[in-house]
Amino acid sequence: MSDPECHGDTCVTCGDIAVEVTVRRLLPDGLAVVDTGQGTEEEVSVALVPAAPGTRILVHAKEAIAVVQP
Repeated sequence: MSDPECHGDTCVTCGDIAVEVTVRRLLPDGLAVVDTGQGTEEEVSVALVPAAPGTRILVHAKEAIAVVQP
């Protein structure tokens, strides 16, 4: 898993746009590990959306902002 802090361009979910990712596992305190689709995992907040492993979500600035409907 990548470092939870953003460092330059290495943090996919901290860019200027929301990105679609897949929840891999839930963590305590409203956090989750997500698959970025680029061969990396990141830790993000899912406190604002209903999430479970396998859920596709939109993330911006390490915060899930919407669930992607199939």
